[in-house]
Amino acid sequence: MILINLLPHREERRKRRKIAFFAGLGVAAIAGLAIVGGWFLIVQQLTTSQQERNQFLVTEIAKLDEQIKDIAALRAEIASLTARQKAVEDLQIDRNLPVHLLNELVKQTPEGIYFTSVKQDGQVLAVNGIAQTQERVSELLRNTAYNSQWLVRPELVESKAMTLTAANKEQKRLFDFTLRLSVNRPQDKPALVPVVAPATPAKPASAAAPKPASAPAPKKA
Repeated sequence: MILINLLPHREERRKRRKIAFFAGLGVAAIAGLAIVGGWFLIVQQLTTSQQERNQFLVTEIAKLDEQIKDIAALRAEIASLTARQKAVEDLQIDRNLPVHLLNELVKQTPEGIYFTSVKQDGQVLAVNGIAQTQERVSELLRNTAYNSQWLVRPELVESKAMTLTAANKEQKRLFDFTLRLSVNRPQDKPALVPVVAPATPAKPASAAAPKPASAPAPKKA
């Protein structure tokens, strides 16, 4: 006996395939949305974390800027205090400078010279005087150039002959001169760097000094 299926099986199969296709499409769409949502949350979290880091860095940079300003102000104050301290020290040293200069002039001035005026302008000392001879003036220049600690770089500005009449109407030939000297203050001297002499290598023990030759024995007669 032959059985014939008269039901529309092809339509049923087509419907089942369509339902399966749409079901798979829906599952894929849901999975895609889930992936996109998860990735969006991760990116959002990373962005928030980076923003927090940036805000932290901005805050720390602002603190560092304030500290740098404070350090700069402290350095400026220290420099100002150092300058004031040096000015006070220079004034303390310069207070006794005229005494040293007059003492140095007395020490370096040879006989036969006397000064008519001594004037200091900063670190320049102008000296006017009268000498018996030109040799006395030359000796004063040599003394201040090579033997003086406070007066350096002497310069003869002018030296001219003059005739002076004494009380007994005796005429003397003298020389009126003008000197310019530089004042050598202690605070202007550069610091000296000690020079260390190189160490000489020790001689080896094997290089002993040669023995002196013994004198020959006297011959017997």
